[in-house]
Amino acid sequence: MARISIIGAGPGGLTCARILQRRGIDVTVYDGEPGPKARNQGGTLDLRADDGQLALREAGLLDEFFRLARPEGQEMRQLDRHGAVLFHSVPEPDDRFKPEIDRGQLRDLLLESLAPGTVRWGQALDSVEKGNRLHFSTGDVVECDLVVGADGAFSKVRPAVSDATPQYSGVTFLEARFADADRRHPDIAELVGAGSAAAADGDRGLFAQRNSGGHIRVYIIQRVPVDWLGRSGLSIDDTAGIRARLLAAYTHWSPRLRRMITDNDGDYVQRPIYALPVPHTWEHNPAVTLLGDAAHLMPPLGVGVNLAMLDAAELAVAIAESASIEAAVRAYESTMFPRAAEMQKATEGGAEFLLSAEVPDFGYGENVDEQETA
Repeated sequence: MARISIIGAGPGGLTCARILQRRGIDVTVYDGEPGPKARNQGGTLDLRADDGQLALREAGLLDEFFRLARPEGQEMRQLDRHGAVLFHSVPEPDDRFKPEIDRGQLRDLLLESLAPGTVRWGQALDSVEKGNRLHFSTGDVVECDLVVGADGAFSKVRPAVSDATPQYSGVTFLEARFADADRRHPDIAELVGAGSAAAADGDRGLFAQRNSGGHIRVYIIQRVPVDWLGRSGLSIDDTAGIRARLLAAYTHWSPRLRRMITDNDGDYVQRPIYALPVPHTWEHNPAVTLLGDAAHLMPPLGVGVNLAMLDAAELAVAIAESASIEAAVRAYESTMFPRAAEMQKATEGGAEFLLSAEVPDFGYGENVDEQETA
């Protein structure tokens, strides 16, 4: 039986593992984090009926997903910098096209569906040697017949098939968090509503999203150098200094919107936006392939996790139904490459679009998720 190793326990890697196990195929997932609760998994995302939900159906988890998902999270408000509502979309009560779910909830759903011991935590990959020999930071060496790079933007598997590296887009997000928002931050909760709210003025923007449990995350979007904090004499834990700089940058915005910058609980989290070259392909390697952000990192415009999960489902099915691993990889890449290229071209330069004075329509995406383990 083929030895299959997946690197990365994000939604893509776990979806692939789940479908392989459902098809009676052994698989091991390796992840560098010490355990599933090692860090916060990020904000909410939507799963669309035509990609992410297709993958969950193949994984046999669609009903469980709908029990956790928030259809009301599809609500979208677009504001100007004065806080006036320019556009407001409210989903129908039975709308299931792209309901929201917290990333952590989705990951737990997938993890709990796997056979015990499938994920080996604390196994950070150092390199891939000759396609099928995996070297881990623990000193462990594992040989396999296929390694699947599902390890995100800065994949350690990618160099085995491609010299491409992610390039900084020129746009950075700062994440601000608000707990128990309806009680402790009612003004912000009212602005955001049940779903998301966005505003931009051409040079800077705000994007807020409702999460489960009364939490709200706000992403402060700026066109800045990747090292802007250091250039400003700041560090990421200098909350007061960052807040003062942001207030100066957003001085012409309404006081109500500026509360999304000043009233956050705890420190900011920095998330610079990177993307891979367009298109990103590689020469066929029968022992290595990539999925999700490792294969086609794009700006966060609503395609990342959905495409990662669709990639995962198609690869797993190809492995189960092909005569050999090599044939499966060829079949998978023959459909993944053109689909990814089309989406990469559609989202190229999209980080700038997030700052558009026309107020971009964030309402059709997974929102602003981490670019780490999709």
